[in-house]
Amino acid sequence: MEEQKIILVEDEQDVADLIVQGLGEDGYRVIHLGRSEGLEQLLAKQDVSLVLLDILLPGTNGLDICKQIRQWGYTDLPVMMLTALGTPENVVLGLDNGADDYLSKPFKLIELKARIRSLIRRQQSIVQATQRELQPSKDTFSYGFLSIDDYKKIAYCEGQELNLTSTEYRLLLLFIQSPKKVFERTELLDKIWGINFDIGSNVVDVYVNYLRKKIEKITSKKAIHTVIGMGYVLKIED
Repeated sequence: MEEQKIILVEDEQDVADLIVQGLGEDGYRVIHLGRSEGLEQLLAKQDVSLVLLDILLPGTNGLDICKQIRQWGYTDLPVMMLTALGTPENVVLGLDNGADDYLSKPFKLIELKARIRSLIRRQQSIVQATQRELQPSKDTFSYGFLSIDDYKKIAYCEGQELNLTSTEYRLLLLFIQSPKKVFERTELLDKIWGINFDIGSNVVDVYVNYLRKKIEKITSKKAIHTVIGMGYVLKIED
């Protein structure tokens, strides 16, 4: 298996050492930068699988760096934000600036590894599908006032396009393919993040809440319901 390279931009040396050592044990080659200088040149020279970005950095902060990575043309390169600012507002800022995922500090190394595997695996599947030059899929899904064109990767609510992140899109697609089914959190972790065990994180609740809010910006009707003690269900009442 070809060595996978990860660029880590982190100014806290103890945190960086922990990540470099931990990911190194799993076979990753981690290239550590203490700040953003030299990142563009490094991306141009190296075949990088993923970028880990701290938000609070000296000089240019991680949010602006993430935006720059997309502007440099690396639109499909997975980027994960590491942040001590774990409030929903700061998480949304990271996602809006082009990040694919976030992890709040302090974090468990086992969760970081699981998230990285999921992001890289997702990107590899996209590349493989492109290389196979698949015929356009005609698949469309709808339930109530929600619909998805899975070929164009566009979701709609009452005919209006929903501006979803890739994770939110896949979450809605899963729900809309099995309406009225109650999904346990562990099942959502497995199907959306590729994590087949309980990581003791609220990442599922956070993303379901983001998806709900985007739907409820368009309609007052309820779609995704919490089933207390069990999980979530897509159910539209008449």
